[in-house]
Amino acid sequence: MLDKVGVASALREIGLLIEAEGGQPFRARAYARAARAVEALSEPLPALIAEGRLLRVRDIGPHLATTIGELVRTGQSALLETLRQRVDVTRLATRRSVALLHEAATEGDGLLAYVRAHPAAEGAELAGGLRRRTETVSQLELVVATREPRAVLEHLARCPLAVETLERRDDRTVLRLAGGLPLRAHVVHPRAFAFALHRLTGSDGHLAKLEAMARDRGMAMDATGLCRRGRRLPVRSEADVYRHLGLAPIAPELREDAGEVDAAATGALPMDLLTLADIRGMVHCHTTYSDGKDSIETMARAAEALGMHYLTITDHSVTASYARGLPLDRLRHQWDEIARVQEQVSVRLLRGTEADILADGSLDYPDAVLEQLDVVIASIHHRHRMDARQMTRRIVTAMRHPCFKIWGHALGRYVLRRPPIDCDVEEILDAMTTARAAVEVNGDPHRLDMEPRWVREARRRGLKFVVSSDAHSVADLSYLRWGVDMARRGWLTRQDVLNTLGPDEFRAAVRP
Repeated sequence: MLDKVGVASALREIGLLIEAEGGQPFRARAYARAARAVEALSEPLPALIAEGRLLRVRDIGPHLATTIGELVRTGQSALLETLRQRVDVTRLATRRSVALLHEAATEGDGLLAYVRAHPAAEGAELAGGLRRRTETVSQLELVVATREPRAVLEHLARCPLAVETLERRDDRTVLRLAGGLPLRAHVVHPRAFAFALHRLTGSDGHLAKLEAMARDRGMAMDATGLCRRGRRLPVRSEADVYRHLGLAPIAPELREDAGEVDAAATGALPMDLLTLADIRGMVHCHTTYSDGKDSIETMARAAEALGMHYLTITDHSVTASYARGLPLDRLRHQWDEIARVQEQVSVRLLRGTEADILADGSLDYPDAVLEQLDVVIASIHHRHRMDARQMTRRIVTAMRHPCFKIWGHALGRYVLRRPPIDCDVEEILDAMTTARAAVEVNGDPHRLDMEPRWVREARRRGLKFVVSSDAHSVADLSYLRWGVDMARRGWLTRQDVLNTLGPDEFRAAVRP
């Protein structure tokens, strides 16, 4: 019999094997969603199965319920065994050397749940690039506090998410995960846990700056700890590392050697970084009127259930024909439906558009239409390969339009798939300072645009931001978390982000 951690691990492995085999992507995603649903259960799985209530759990349908029941009863799955025999493990293990942030986080969450279930694990956290929330991750780092390192390492070696052991020492193991990423797991005594977590979170540049600062203050800092005059300094939390160096604590997302150490030393580092709880409105959402999968009402009720105060309906404009962009008659029909749905929900619905920035810098839709909207997100969706001078002129021209209010997925990148557009970003940001407009931090995990270094540059100029999900379905509303991560990496606080405001204040800030 498997507990919920074991069941979730098996479901996640099934999904990864289906994906590696080249099967239907939606099937692979369904198993990944079911794994998360199982991990989130507050009731025992056997009771849910025995009472016939498993099918009431979101993301678990009849076929998945059958597989889960089999895993709970027997500890095995015929489907999983078949896939293991069918899929070449060498091909599976080498098919991916870099993962997107959300993919790495999914694997990391499964690993954490697995290792924390062992009684000898007194604490466990993910470190490395994943903890710093870098856009891509090439290796997972896991730190486990334990007084029984051998037991924990043996437990990790049996992890269903691992396909082979690459290295094993007394204090660590390196595993190849089914998704292709390596996992480097470190076991440390509980007294050493905080310092080890800090060290393994990195980045290398950040640690080098701290080591230099320690030397300047007559201390030594290396992989084993922080010392003064031969005496080991106590580190019960990561904040202690910074306290010993005379610094305010630096959040993991900021540890990129981007000036954060100097800023912490002078008191210029923002201490109240944006959190998910700060966001009051869901911005940049699509519905079935264009290329979204869910209706206005469905999206509204989902946003309401998430505790949002408002939701912007920003379907594509007419030029985006590939995304079923709205001609004027259909746009007005959408306004009527927004008004009808508003009578049925408490979340405030703001009508808007994601208007294309055309090649000459004009915005899709006449001014008379744009002026009737609550919010205009202006984005580039075609002609990405214009030369830098033309592209810069195109965007600056758009920003001079009085209805230009939010620069959507600003540089048009897809992480690992399409580079950012070629333009003079600093010139564009300078031009934005004279416009009453905001920069979008797009939470679509394939975009994560604009990247944190440019967010910091925009913030330095005093620009405002919105953090969005760019949701094309109810499920995509969860993308907001990745946008918040990028905002934090860009040093943004609640005061920098417009959709931390209430609905009336937000509408006043972005209305054309």
